[in-house]
Amino acid sequence: MRLILIRHGQTPNNVRSLLDTAIPGPGLTPAGLKQAAAVPAALSDQAIDALYISNLTRTALTAAPLAADRALEPILREGLREISAGSLEMKGDRDSIAAYLFAVKSWIGGDLSVRMPGAETGYEVLERFDQVIAEASTAENVAMVSHGAMIRFWAAYRGSNIDWSDTRYHDLSNTGIVTLTGDPTGSMAPGGWHIESWQGAPAGEMQDH
Repeated sequence: MRLILIRHGQTPNNVRSLLDTAIPGPGLTPAGLKQAAAVPAALSDQAIDALYISNLTRTALTAAPLAADRALEPILREGLREISAGSLEMKGDRDSIAAYLFAVKSWIGGDLSVRMPGAETGYEVLERFDQVIAEASTAENVAMVSHGAMIRFWAAYRGSNIDWSDTRYHDLSNTGIVTLTGDPTGSMAPGGWHIESWQGAPAGEMQDH
């Protein structure tokens, strides 16, 4: 299975650096709409058999140009939503950001028991995303529009060839794209997927790493 994970386009609260994870969330900024419009061309040489989105508005808006270009009906799955900020929701102060990142980094480091303040553990986040991957595995080439923290965590935890100390993997701008290959029936373990490319810049501005 080939998996193309796309971060949604820019939102107003991305610009404000707020922990905005609640459903349904805001739409895209004008810049975000332009980023979404660039996705089809950025993936023009990639086969896509199915397209999945989360239940946050920004992923539907980001996926729309790609769906139209490929004549695909986006499949909405709650499991692809952003990692909930819980009691940190809509905060942007240094301590709140640090607390959110502490949980995500703990999970990437292997301690899935850590709980996001007022929200999920790493086990719960991983399980819901894995369930969507398993469902989608009936298709060979799948694109999923999800969220920055969710994609970073899942790819870092599942990827076999990622060194999180390498700062290139910290960058995943709006409409950044991570491509992986794996066998969902036997690779739902730490390091079970191979990261083919991590393109942190927005679609249309991508550089291979």
